[in-house]
Amino acid sequence: MEPIPTIPACFKAYDIRGRVPDELNPQLARDIGRAFAAVFAPRKMVIGRDIRLSSASLTEALISGLLESGVDVLDLGLCGTEEIYHAAFSLEQAGVDGGIVVTASHNPADYNGMKFVTVGARPVTGESGLKKMAEMIVNGRLPELRATQGQRSSVAGKESYIQHLLGYVDLAALKPLKLVVNSGNGCAGAVIDLLEPYLPFTFIKIHHQSDGTFPHGVPNPLLPEKREETARLVREHGADLGIAWDGDFDRCFFWDAEGNFIEGYYIVGLLALELLTQEPNGKILHDPRLVWNTQELVRGAGGIPVMTRTGHAFIKERMRQEDAIYGGEMSAHHYFRDFGYCDSGMIPWLLICSLLSRKNATLTSLVQDRMAAYPVSGEINSVVDDPDAAIARVKARFAQGEEDDTDGLSVTFPDFRFNIRKSNTEPLLRLNVESRHDPVLLAKKTKELLALIRKNKE
Repeated sequence: MEPIPTIPACFKAYDIRGRVPDELNPQLARDIGRAFAAVFAPRKMVIGRDIRLSSASLTEALISGLLESGVDVLDLGLCGTEEIYHAAFSLEQAGVDGGIVVTASHNPADYNGMKFVTVGARPVTGESGLKKMAEMIVNGRLPELRATQGQRSSVAGKESYIQHLLGYVDLAALKPLKLVVNSGNGCAGAVIDLLEPYLPFTFIKIHHQSDGTFPHGVPNPLLPEKREETARLVREHGADLGIAWDGDFDRCFFWDAEGNFIEGYYIVGLLALELLTQEPNGKILHDPRLVWNTQELVRGAGGIPVMTRTGHAFIKERMRQEDAIYGGEMSAHHYFRDFGYCDSGMIPWLLICSLLSRKNATLTSLVQDRMAAYPVSGEINSVVDDPDAAIARVKARFAQGEEDDTDGLSVTFPDFRFNIRKSNTEPLLRLNVESRHDPVLLAKKTKELLALIRKNKE
């Protein structure tokens, strides 16, 4: 019996991601284009790429595979992931059936990957098509090349996308602010430059020019040294705000005027408040890891909080079902109904600046009371031999609490709650704990939970 071909390692649950050229190379990229065309039968696709050195050749190969399959291609060139989302939903009436961006976001420089959407910027996952594409490639079942090739054209400029971003704020109401913006040598800098003429802000630009060699390291703002760099520059320049993006800028991160990094959890509540001023009684989606602060703010503003499973595909689907105006994850993914229910790393900072202007407040003043009211542990990862056994120990110890299984195990008590989730890709458990006005209890319960989780490591 012949061995069953192995699905390429770069095919993940929600995207393609792997080391170049071992796990992803131009030949595979061409096959991916052909497989996508076979599975989804698009007529016209928008294609873009990030600034990695391998992105140009992978993109050319991907486009070749699509053109050979009779698919027309609209080439966006160098762009962020959300620019593909915007083109996919805004050009739907012009016949665009989806988009692909070649990017590996915040991964090391020798990695690359792809993210896919179909009609209306709906996400493609393993179950909705990626797995079938992989099987088609490894089994040699790609269809014959079409006699008539697709047509390729380019998009001139980003004006439509820039005007869409500006539509989320009242430009006349914005106040002068000084912002440290750290693009990490990724793609964000070019968009900041295009937005700058419309905004009353002073930008202090750090690692602003795109550079696929990543001379200052990978664009991952969550790395400790990257956090401290942005914090120091905020303090040195007396800035009102620090903002940093990952490589494809689908996430953004914030520092207050004192250089303190603000956990994404608290940003979710602020963005919900700003959007509820535009649409009172709207629905706001949030993930189950940390919930109390978001739920209190949303209800206090007349909105309806809706808890949903973590992960972009789940959130985008649920947002459509609920017609939610906004969805936020503590991991700094922020989703907007008017942005095709997709995540954006540009809309959040514009909304935060709008909020600071409207309230004539500092970010510190807006979050310090919330952080005191609902202190959190931050997400703590534990490597365990048997994640299910660890969860069972936790569940037995805290059996008196109110359980919820929306995503992993959440247990709520009157004065504290926690969520524990398995990683999709590693033998890891991820723990988040929050309390009500009680950092001492928070520390105690976090320690107790970690002892239970790591018991087999003693």
